[in-house]
Amino acid sequence: MVNTMSEVLALIPARGGSKSIPRKNIRPFYRHPLIAYSIAAAKAAETVTRVVVSTDDEEIAAVSCKYGAEAPFIRPAEHAGDQTPDLPVFEHALRWLEEHEGYRPDIVVQLRPTSPLRRVAHIDQAVRRLIETPSADSVRTVCVPFQNPFKMWRIGPDGFMRPLLETEFKEPYNMPRQALPEVYWQTGYVDAAWTDTILKKKSMTGDRILPLVIDPSEWIDIDSPDDWRRAERLLENGEINLADLGFEVR
Repeated sequence: MVNTMSEVLALIPARGGSKSIPRKNIRPFYRHPLIAYSIAAAKAAETVTRVVVSTDDEEIAAVSCKYGAEAPFIRPAEHAGDQTPDLPVFEHALRWLEEHEGYRPDIVVQLRPTSPLRRVAHIDQAVRRLIETPSADSVRTVCVPFQNPFKMWRIGPDGFMRPLLETEFKEPYNMPRQALPEVYWQTGYVDAAWTDTILKKKSMTGDRILPLVIDPSEWIDIDSPDDWRRAERLLENGEINLADLGFEVR
């Protein structure tokens, strides 16, 4: 049985700088700023008890609050660079909340703004799966990749190709896909971890990572202007309906 008393923080990281799509987190996407969709999905999730945005940008903080999230702090510049990994961002947020509010959640869910069309059910499934398996460190959404890495190559300094993966198979790149091991791509769509995994193990995942397998068609990530246009068209054409995803943006 799921412990419904768990304190679950949805933390949405939203840096002000973006090179591929300037100001993308608050740029209008369909009818609302991009970040509003992740906020709305988090608020609609049954398992989430608090929604916080971590940003270095005052305007993003204001927009996030308008759409119902909290932005209780401004992220320091040293945790908001192009190459900043997730861990220091989440460590800063959790330590700030504990030091200034005495607040320490049991579980942290990362919801990246670049996945605006996620299903609320997947947020709840990730959290519940973690609660039901307390020996796990985290849960990550994964899907079957479009290309199998057993068929991928590197090009060596001598100019000749070498298999990306050294395996027990002879010439796996010449084998039928069905004969190769199943592999999964991490989507970054929903990640859930115990707070202790982040603060004590100093990791976003720990060692014991559970999968939440989603259909590849459900993973929509926005990294480029072309991604943006394709995702907007899905809403404009009615191919995706927010009600079907389980949330509304207000």
